[in-house]
Amino acid sequence: MTAYVIAVMRPTSAPHPDVATYIERVEATFAPYGGRFLVHGAQADWAEGPALGDVVVVEFPDAAAARAWYASPAYQEILPLRADHLPGSLVFLDGVPDGYDPARTAAALRSRVSGAAAPRPVSA
Repeated sequence: MTAYVIAVMRPTSAPHPDVATYIERVEATFAPYGGRFLVHGAQADWAEGPALGDVVVVEFPDAAAARAWYASPAYQEILPLRADHLPGSLVFLDGVPDGYDPARTAAALRSRVSGAAAPRPVSA
């Protein structure tokens, strides 16, 4: 199942030159793991909630490849170039499987909600 790495970066007013070096080098670290940029450098149009920062989305063939990329020596070598100068958050997410049906997710949610609202038996 396809997996994604999503980063939300909060740029500072004066970018550090190391961040440019990171950007120049990061894509090469994806290749051994089948990763590719889906979103990078795009202007975000935040429709709800506060603007959180600049969004980057990288696609990998599966979660194992995404985590292997992140742990790889090649990526770990350049990570401080960004992390030391550009605050942000990064998350690993699995995509939905083939045949995903959101109605099943809604039914499970309804079951949890109705189950939580049901009174609990009183023990003697």
